[in-house]
Amino acid sequence: MIELRNEQLAIRVAEKGAELQSIKDASGKEYLWQADPKFWGRHSPILFPIVCSVNDETYRVDGKEYHLPRHGFARDAEFKLIAHSDRKVTFALESSEDTKKVYPYDFTLSISYVLDGNQIGVIWHVHNTDKQEIHFQIGGHPAFNVPEGKTNGIIRLDNQEPMDALHSYPDSSHSMDEVPFNEAEDGIIEFSENTWRNDSIKIHKSQLHRAELLNKAGEPEVTVSFNTPVVAFWSPFGKQAPFVCIEPWYGIGDPRGFDGEFKDKPLMNHLQPGASFMSKYSITIG
Repeated sequence: MIELRNEQLAIRVAEKGAELQSIKDASGKEYLWQADPKFWGRHSPILFPIVCSVNDETYRVDGKEYHLPRHGFARDAEFKLIAHSDRKVTFALESSEDTKKVYPYDFTLSISYVLDGNQIGVIWHVHNTDKQEIHFQIGGHPAFNVPEGKTNGIIRLDNQEPMDALHSYPDSSHSMDEVPFNEAEDGIIEFSENTWRNDSIKIHKSQLHRAELLNKAGEPEVTVSFNTPVVAFWSPFGKQAPFVCIEPWYGIGDPRGFDGEFKDKPLMNHLQPGASFMSKYSITIG
């Protein structure tokens, strides 16, 4: 476990999954969900090389079938510590014989965390080390404690206009059909257990760039800022879980009925040999 600390925050990151596991302020208050398996046994997994699921955990590259679990393999992989300073830590995962059994490409995935005042920058870097074009998706899945330890809460969005969401179903599947996003009014989501009746809320087409988790005084406790094409909001339905996930995604799971080539999945990213992809989202406390 690696720790970064300044006068305002202390964060901890594990080498397994390069997963952020704790965000505490100077008073010791914890903001990140602490992975109680009764509700959900993760903190902030890295989603790679897929986001959500491929149908029947099966996908095709040039007609050959491969199998991946939900959200891919990076979240359970052992990353290597590459660099560590007072304010930044970087981990890397390289393709191997084992990864190529489930994902037939050579790559290097680097994850960096940068601590700057009351903000944590999360940087994703995918480098194509293959001799062919590679295809991938990547996303974040940070879970935050709901203020006051409740299951109900308020998220304030940076878009107060009417928006569309993807049509989600209780079994966690979705279609690419757009439906009016009725959970927000004037940019405010007042979420409760019933909000998650159809699993996650998926907002696509870059309609949002910031989401603030508010306390009972209406002040932001956690702000997540991103430039991803999709952001999802989730908490496990039926468990009365005292956390909510705010998830920036470059990708989306297979829509119902999709059985095409991996490269043709909706919201797929493509990299030519030697090329790199880099993006960042940030978590601000207070």
